[in-house]
Amino acid sequence: MEYRNQQGGIVVGRDRATVRVDEGLRQYMLKVYNWMALGLALTGAVAFAVISVDGLRELFFTVGRTAAGYVGVQMTILGWIALFAPLALVFFFSFRLHAMSAATAQGVFWFYAGLMGLSLAPVVFVFTAQSVAKVFFITAAMFGAMSLWGYTTKRNLTGFGHFLIMGAIGLLIAMVVNIFLKSTALGFAISILGVLIFTGLTAYDTQKIKEMYDVSDDGETMTKKGILGALNLYLDFINIFVFLLQLIGDRK
Repeated sequence: MEYRNQQGGIVVGRDRATVRVDEGLRQYMLKVYNWMALGLALTGAVAFAVISVDGLRELFFTVGRTAAGYVGVQMTILGWIALFAPLALVFFFSFRLHAMSAATAQGVFWFYAGLMGLSLAPVVFVFTAQSVAKVFFITAAMFGAMSLWGYTTKRNLTGFGHFLIMGAIGLLIAMVVNIFLKSTALGFAISILGVLIFTGLTAYDTQKIKEMYDVSDDGETMTKKGILGALNLYLDFINIFVFLLQLIGDRK
């Protein structure tokens, strides 16, 4: 069998349904990555605005010095709310996505990305701009490599992913505990484990998003699946970036 695809190339020996799935899957994954990238851009813009505008920054945190002479921050009440609000919102989004329209799901995703910018502003503020840029590009390279592997591998990553999800839950508990303990050693261990866990989850989530694609889905369903996929990859990227920044970033 021979016919031309949408790009005008000749496809031999494959049925039309298979090629239609392949082309649809590529378009679907492209939308997922585009939404994720736009979410990251929005997060970065909000964080930059908070850091750059004195009056806005003071709503969320005040600036001081640590005992070692580094720049430190003290969270305000609004800052603590902004810090934990994304966690509450992401759980709400995950459990209520089925009841949302595609337009509402997109709106919640953009709101979440903006809220995450408020949450990350005090974290990023204490590091030099050069360090933040360096870590961002390292994160992008790691994320890209693992996402590509997750997309192309024939290995089933389900068991691996479930193990990593349990690790992420344990990591979250350890992070909350360390807010009060302020242990440097525990913080260092959390950062190392965080990078490893979310780098692995990048591959798992990419494979899961790929397997969620169904050519028979209508536009509404496919958009909601794509937004959920973009959120998962967005969270993987953000977590790798934050943990890596804490490991190798240069403090002011």
